[in-house]
Amino acid sequence: MDTGNHSMVTEFILMGLTDEPALQLPLFLLFLQIYIISMVGNVGLLLLIRISSQLHNPMYYFLSNLSFIDLCYSSVIIPKMLVNFVSEKNIISYSGCLTQDFFFCTFCIADCYMLIAMADDRYVAICSPLIYTSAMSQNFCFLLVAGVYGMGVFVASTLTSGLARLSFCGNNVISHYFCEISPLLKLSCSSTYFNEFLVMLLVVINTFITILPILISYAFILSSILRIHSAKGRFKAFSTCGSHLASVAVLYGSIIFMYCQPASTSNITQQKVSSVIYTTVTPMLNPWIYSLRNKDVKDALRKIRKDWRVSWCK
Repeated sequence: MDTGNHSMVTEFILMGLTDEPALQLPLFLLFLQIYIISMVGNVGLLLLIRISSQLHNPMYYFLSNLSFIDLCYSSVIIPKMLVNFVSEKNIISYSGCLTQDFFFCTFCIADCYMLIAMADDRYVAICSPLIYTSAMSQNFCFLLVAGVYGMGVFVASTLTSGLARLSFCGNNVISHYFCEISPLLKLSCSSTYFNEFLVMLLVVINTFITILPILISYAFILSSILRIHSAKGRFKAFSTCGSHLASVAVLYGSIIFMYCQPASTSNITQQKVSSVIYTTVTPMLNPWIYSLRNKDVKDALRKIRKDWRVSWCK
């Protein structure tokens, strides 16, 4: 039996965030600003970690990879969104749609697993500081990061290959601003039961596989922090986790709201709002959350500024 794609559709039309003409320019300017802030924040953090020797440790190695993922993540979605705001028709080819969906899934899943790696790093640093250097060795950190990207590619390949087997032979208007899986499945003229089950299964499994270790890590971290006698010591220990917790809350809150709600209560407006949060807002916020709340990052930035001023004066 031939299980290949029999699609007659060669391109899709994206409805975008809104069909109100008066909102197109304001939204274009808004998301252009979000994209610029995201690029500046993530590229700046990557460069700072790269050139500052005091940030060459496992915590910032994971943070630099998170910035790279956020950089790619927002670049998969926002540039096409910006073009759509100023185009008469928001068209994307069939292959372009599957490609966008593949990279979106890859970086979304990688984002979740990278947060696990960062939670494990904080757990070892706070609960077992004496073995931190040996436990979080360079090779081990590299293997963790390789596993993060590997899981992203695996899940994305599974979902995208399932989409490629579907037939699209009628309506080609996607009720979204990018090729998100759920509205895309609604356009198929073949059975999507397996795909819908696969999406829900992978979302639920990966959400709980990634959030459970984070919760367990923080349960031990909280227990260790509460055993610290001085208030200053407790604050210092917890301050290293605050930025990570904020990122976890924003990302998982929007993903759970997006995918883990009954079909009878979901609507396209809710889906668009929640997806805007995790596709555009979260990649923009992460570098600023970690920069503004992190003493090491601020100290490294001050040192670089001071060195540049000295060099400039010479």
